[in-house]
Amino acid sequence: MIIFIILVVLFILVTVLIVLLRRAGGGSFPWFHFYTKGKEAGFSFKEVNLLRKVAVENRLSNPTSLFWSVKLLDRSIRGMIIRFASEGTLNNEDNVYFLSKLFEFRKTVEMNLPKYKIGLKTTRKIPARQHLKITLTGVGAYHSQVVENQRRYIAISYPEGPKLPPGFEFKGQRIGVYFWRQEDAGYVFDSKVLEDFSDRKYPLLYISHSDSLVRSQKRNSIRVPLNNPAYLFPLKHINQASEEVEAGRGLRCRLQDISEDGAAVYIGGRARVGLSVKLQFKLSDSTIIMNGVVKGVNFHQRKNASVIHIQAVPPSKRMTNRILAYVYNIFGERDSKGRRNAGSVPEGW
Repeated sequence: MIIFIILVVLFILVTVLIVLLRRAGGGSFPWFHFYTKGKEAGFSFKEVNLLRKVAVENRLSNPTSLFWSVKLLDRSIRGMIIRFASEGTLNNEDNVYFLSKLFEFRKTVEMNLPKYKIGLKTTRKIPARQHLKITLTGVGAYHSQVVENQRRYIAISYPEGPKLPPGFEFKGQRIGVYFWRQEDAGYVFDSKVLEDFSDRKYPLLYISHSDSLVRSQKRNSIRVPLNNPAYLFPLKHINQASEEVEAGRGLRCRLQDISEDGAAVYIGGRARVGLSVKLQFKLSDSTIIMNGVVKGVNFHQRKNASVIHIQAVPPSKRMTNRILAYVYNIFGERDSKGRRNAGSVPEGW
């Protein structure tokens, strides 16, 4: 008898739960199945609940596709931003937090895509124009880029960097090569210089291939190309970081790429690692502020210019949301090469 009562109570509880989920979700979609799929995909109950709300707001015919479809997530995020903008509540604290959770989830789905899981196995897949860092033991570090990738060798531009010893020849030298693959990770491999064409109009080196690539420093955020003017303001210490808009003119520079946790910036002259800076630029009508520390410098001696790599301190949620909307191209603000498009960004975003 007791067992029967327990079973009846359990049946009632499950029935009530299903009814509540359907009412919370709206319509006739089997929300119990939605929650089950979400848990199977490894998401917490709060995350699944967040996605249910998004599915309802955007009237998705198949809400479970939110667990794997980046395209559908982008459409849903766009719909939520447009709705908040029309209501004048974009900067409402709850809505800012809600959008930040959506972008976190969007990042999780993105990072689970095969292109972030499967790395390069051979140097034969390195594309032309890939930037390289060349190290010579006992001499120094140099910068180069892939000119052409052939079956028997990789043709790279003549390395730029510290002055070479008198009579030095690259041919026959063993070198270390490091490169960062866009939207993937860093790679290191050893190579040998097969030919040195320093006497040509466009000096080149031919280096050997390797099938022993070491993959490291896997990316934790999505970085996209950007070609916007910006201003750089030196800080005495990173503790001075703020998101207040600077009225004065800082050092003029140009952005090369951006992510939620940093940026690459092209500046004239030299820069030093460890410098604290404040970066200010525009995305459509929005002023973006990013504070951070210079973690890497690529100095081009011939051009007397540097590309500095800034690791950002975490921006506010509102600022992060705006950056990620650009990174994920939610409103079509850029093309694949980072050039600006006339995307229809809501006023106030």
